[in-house]
Amino acid sequence: MKTREVCAKHNISQPTYYAWQKRYGEMDVSEVRQLRAINDEVSRLKRIIADQAVQIDILKEVNAKKW
Repeated sequence: MKTREVCAKHNISQPTYYAWQKRYGEMDVSEVRQLRAINDEVSRLKRIIADQAVQIDILKEVNAKKW
């Protein structure tokens, strides 16, 4: 199939196709899945850190008030 046909079939643009090819072209399917799993884990950990930072700020504000 031509690139144009593949892009039309999957409803993506040709620049997107070439960007993905450049990024993932040398990887096997298992490597891409592993990369996706790692990225998901990193995102989850970043959310946890952000939540903890908010909780720390709240606790600092509560402790800073004079009772």
